[in-house]
Amino acid sequence: MESSFPSSFQASREQSGARLGSWRLGIPTYIYAVVFSSFCVVMGLLWDIMWHMSIGRDGLLAPPHVVIYVGAIVSGLFSAYQILSLTLTKNHPGRANAVPFWGVFYGPLGAMFSVWGALAMLTSAPFDDWWHNTYGLDVQILTPPHTILAIGIMTVQFGAMAGVLALQNQYRTRMPVSGSLPQLSRLKWLFALAAGLLLIMLYTLMSESMGMRETHQSGYYATAAIILPFYLLAVGRASMLRWPITIITGVYILGMLVPSWVLQNFSATPRLGPVLNPITHYQPFMFPLLLIIPGVVLDWLMHRFDSAEDGKKKLNDWVLSGLYAVAFMVVLLAVQWPFGEFLLTSPYAQNGFFLSYSWTYDSPPDWQYRFSFSPWNTQSAVDFWIGFGKALLYATLSARVGLLWGNWMKRIVR
Repeated sequence: MESSFPSSFQASREQSGARLGSWRLGIPTYIYAVVFSSFCVVMGLLWDIMWHMSIGRDGLLAPPHVVIYVGAIVSGLFSAYQILSLTLTKNHPGRANAVPFWGVFYGPLGAMFSVWGALAMLTSAPFDDWWHNTYGLDVQILTPPHTILAIGIMTVQFGAMAGVLALQNQYRTRMPVSGSLPQLSRLKWLFALAAGLLLIMLYTLMSESMGMRETHQSGYYATAAIILPFYLLAVGRASMLRWPITIITGVYILGMLVPSWVLQNFSATPRLGPVLNPITHYQPFMFPLLLIIPGVVLDWLMHRFDSAEDGKKKLNDWVLSGLYAVAFMVVLLAVQWPFGEFLLTSPYAQNGFFLSYSWTYDSPPDWQYRFSFSPWNTQSAVDFWIGFGKALLYATLSARVGLLWGNWMKRIVR
């Protein structure tokens, strides 16, 4: 496939001396806009979770919701402008190589995803408001309106990734001129940022079954096995960074922690009863998985086995899938089993850094299992290892699909 930006992006490489003085480095403005939108919706989402933990009652225009809507609007407007510019300008130099839709619209693949995602997000807003007015406070993350919102958010976020990939991948088949190296570097880091933000969204959806209380259950690792190898290996193979999975998981950890570290210092008063825990400040969200450690291992294995170098033949993707899956799951178990126990039971974790003191306003603070594993969150050794063995199988299949998806993402150029 050819690029959809032959006159803007490719020309910028030929005239990079004039463009590199600009903060955009010749990268279309809508790319920055959709990555910024992804950042807004993730920060708004995390704030909304902490709002529900600390305040309870919200409304259509609650501050966290407004941040999410800003992300949707920015993504939708900038992407729609990019699409309409290609559609309405018949002699536009990029139109011939754009992605057609319904035989009427033309635009970059990433912009198409972002527009549809923004529409889904904005549609979910009045639906969610009606749901709250009809059924009251949410008791779980994936209510019907939240499901529509989550699909919209992930579509916007994937649109941001696809938009960056379309430009980054143009460098795969040719050596960039020296003046365009800053441009390529910027694209690599924009992709890592976009991928890390989507990883935050995925973990948020999994968090109900992947908290510190579940770390001694095989279901915790089965959930991780289904989602994480697929996603991490896909973005790892698509990225052009040297240590992509390490960097992306680092973005995920910081993106999860910084909002909690900051918001816990602000006052918050519950507005919905019953108030069993009379808090006075925002309660932070949970400490994230230490994915950066298995991320380093996956990056190292990909350097060693995922390319044909020094006359070596590249391993088959099925073999690679098994290798990556076993390595990822074993390292994840070795890290999260003791770390989850530390977070839940150690008094050294009950502080503003590790966040284990966090407790919602509607939960009794003297619950006997607040700082210990409950009987229903533990398993016998036999049951655990049987479940973990199944998780290894899930991880292998997940890794294989992830490598396949990564190969497809490497081919996105429009």
